Amino acid sequence: MSEQKRILVTGGAGFIGSHVADAFLGAGFEVAVVDNLSTGRQENVPVGAQFYPLDIKSRETFDLICRWQPHVLVHHAAQMSVRVSVADPVMDAQENILGSLNLFEAAVRAGVERIIFASTGGAMYGDDAPIPAREQDWARPECPYGIAKLAVEHYMHFYQREHGIIPLSLRYANVYGPRQNGLGEAGVVAIFIEKFLDGEQPIINGDGLQTRDFVYVGDVVAANLKALDYSQAGTFNIGTGKETDILTIYLGLQEIIGSSLGPVHGPAKPGEQRRSALESSLARERLGWQPQVSLRDGLTLTVRAFQERVM
Repeated sequence: MSEQKRILVTGGAGFIGSHVADAFLGAGFEVAVVDNLSTGRQENVPVGAQFYPLDIKSRETFDLICRWQPHVLVHHAAQMSVRVSVADPVMDAQENILGSLNLFEAAVRAGVERIIFASTGGAMYGDDAPIPAREQDWARPECPYGIAKLAVEHYMHFYQREHGIIPLSLRYANVYGPRQNGLGEAGVVAIFIEKFLDGEQPIINGDGLQTRDFVYVGDVVAANLKALDYSQAGTFNIGTGKETDILTIYLGLQEIIGSSLGPVHGPAKPGEQRRSALESSLARERLGWQPQVSLRDGLTLTVRAFQERVM
């Protein structure tokens, strides 16, 4: 991939995107970040990256891509809340579908060679999917957020067929780690940590036995680096394959932080998915990727980062 030196990262001031941009810079690539700072933070943008505080739906972003001519577009910018997408499906589609199409049209003009898309695994397969879900299992998302992500995946294949841009979709499980905020679907980790550190009582929605597949952000970054070297189109689950319930997350964080605040349960969130986990052997076989960070180690690293942030 030595000829591909210029990478544009959308959402690069956000939680996952900023870590990815960091890694690309560390690998010697020229990096530009586009982020409208609606949820991202400018201090997350890595030193050395060119930063453009633009919305992905804007003509300014379109013109920037045409002018800068990246070799690779790494697309992390999104409206990322399932609950917001349920409350306002039109807004979600404007951000996640129309915003993506604006980027892809510019990518055609700019001669972009490949697009790496931060898709979703947790919201892609629905409650009827096997556990852990595989890429070949029927994708039947049950919320507008997941529907939009699946639509963008299909659009990417259109752009491959019509324009030769190589599409890679990384279907993330529930990503957690340093710089996380409480807005995404894995935001429970950040919410619990912030409450514990402030001496406030975290609340568990429902019985806490709903499960998610928690994958550490450093492992997700490694998947993006692997995707740069993959020469074909592909769709890959990026997860651990393991279900972890929310109560276990709570108790683990309580122990790491040394808090005396035991579990307190509130009402369940209506329509919340009960179980989720992703089978990722395809990523292991084709990308040479597999998760390296255990849940305990990842939670510990995340707690330390939050503690350092508030000092």
